[in-house]
Amino acid sequence: MDDIEIQLQESIDTQKALLLTHLDIVKNIAGILITAFKNGHRLYLIGNGGSAADAQHIAGELVGRFKMNRRPLPAIALTTDTSVITALANDFGYDTCFARQIEALTNPGDVVLALSTSGNSKNILNAVQIAKDCGAITIGFTGKDGGLLKEAVDVCLRIPSTNTPRIQECHITIGHILCSLVEKELFETVKK
Repeated sequence: MDDIEIQLQESIDTQKALLLTHLDIVKNIAGILITAFKNGHRLYLIGNGGSAADAQHIAGELVGRFKMNRRPLPAIALTTDTSVITALANDFGYDTCFARQIEALTNPGDVVLALSTSGNSKNILNAVQIAKDCGAITIGFTGKDGGLLKEAVDVCLRIPSTNTPRIQECHITIGHILCSLVEKELFETVKK
């Protein structure tokens, strides 16, 4: 088996393990998002590095469209405003770059989705604590161990892997599934 086959098989195996063990958690998260959007609340997404890109990707699918043309949903990736992030990092330290944004923007009933493969990123953990203090519902996407994030959030999806690329692949797969479920629940009856 060559390296390509090995990596594809690892990805398949991780997704199969996710399928066998995490369906209820994904359904729960979908329900949280659907309820929040139905009640006029917002979704804020945060992450570092590849997780920042995944946060932006998921937000883009919800604001734009995933599969159907429909009204935009209020999803905001707090990873995109470089002026805010660099000002906060410079003035207060990088560990506050999401927490300060969460404090400024989040209202009770909003949802904060934190992506962290390790579950131990200080800026993510700080933001989750502020989100809870603001009355937001917190969701974490992590790797197998879950790190400190698994105890800090209201709901944690822990991908059954310790391999960062495999974890991130599953994060975006679940992000796509959530977008699909949200669209179907909120807009499919409108189409008919």
